[in-house]
Amino acid sequence: MDITSLPTPALVIDEVRVRANIERWQSLANQYGVALRPHIKTHKSFEIARMQIGAGAHGITSAKLSEAEVFIDEGFNDCFVAYPIIGIDKCAHAAQLALRCRLIVGVDSFVGITQLSVAMQAANATVGVRVEIDTGLHRCGVDPAAAIELCRAVLAAPGLSLDGIFTYRGAWFAGANGRSGYDLGIEESQMMVAVATELRANGIAINAISVGSTPTGAGAVCVPGITEIRPGTYVFGDDMQLRNGSCTVDQVGLSIWCTVISRPDAQTATIDGGAKTFSGDVFPDRMGLLGYATGVDYAATLVRMSEEHGVLQLAPGVDLPIGTRIAMRPIHVCTTVNLSDEMYLRAITGDCTPIRVVARGKRS
Repeated sequence: MDITSLPTPALVIDEVRVRANIERWQSLANQYGVALRPHIKTHKSFEIARMQIGAGAHGITSAKLSEAEVFIDEGFNDCFVAYPIIGIDKCAHAAQLALRCRLIVGVDSFVGITQLSVAMQAANATVGVRVEIDTGLHRCGVDPAAAIELCRAVLAAPGLSLDGIFTYRGAWFAGANGRSGYDLGIEESQMMVAVATELRANGIAINAISVGSTPTGAGAVCVPGITEIRPGTYVFGDDMQLRNGSCTVDQVGLSIWCTVISRPDAQTATIDGGAKTFSGDVFPDRMGLLGYATGVDYAATLVRMSEEHGVLQLAPGVDLPIGTRIAMRPIHVCTTVNLSDEMYLRAITGDCTPIRVVARGKRS
């Protein structure tokens, strides 16, 4: 299928760029002897995950058990659900998945440890566990000082096997103070290595020290002692990652093709993609950006959305006649992908092949 015949709005993946992104990050991890366990929440597709595993990725990361299950059903057999598992039903679900693959889950409470242990014993299963450490985002995780007691609880719980510790810090937490993702990644890893050192000094064996995101991964990976990084957005890139320097314009591998359907005035064009196509979970001004998406080949910014309409602000001299197709680069690609049933993989030949967003909507 040619790109000019795709029904719009259409998410189009540049295969050459995506493969280059995968190879570049895998080479970085290999350089430091660190495992790369990519977060599949960005692409939610088997085809991209296979590219990552084929390049040398060490398993996959997911946010939710239902998301992981889609990939386990397809034969992916090494999955880390980097999220606290809470609730009897979810723990029972985790137990069933643990019987089918190498499953690792996150905990940050005694409640989670107890519920998981009960579920694993009932299913005669064992699950790997990583204790989540709060390194500054204050979203999930325990203070480093509380890690010893929590790790000991995991060790004492039947059906649980302590694998190590993990964190998610990102680059936009209170206290980041505009520092580079690279520097923040180094700091994040140093904090985690210090936690692991303290745990080991208290007789607690720590196998994995898992850190990193796309903005912080390049710094996090180079600290001795780190065993794993978990970037996700690196595979596609987006305006947020451009803003923080995690990628260049030539490395952004996904765009949203839309059609101009109306021209309210000389400075405004309306496209056929709105809030049901573009992510609205990130406020542009908070990121220092002008809109929810940016034109790839035209100076146009998506400044306003309703469900099915997107309003573009055009730069002086830009004219987009009705019927024009325009490629837009989203502000946040992960939640954008989750809004679509399929994407189109565009090969170097120009041919576009549809691929399914198989794990979209998996929230539990």
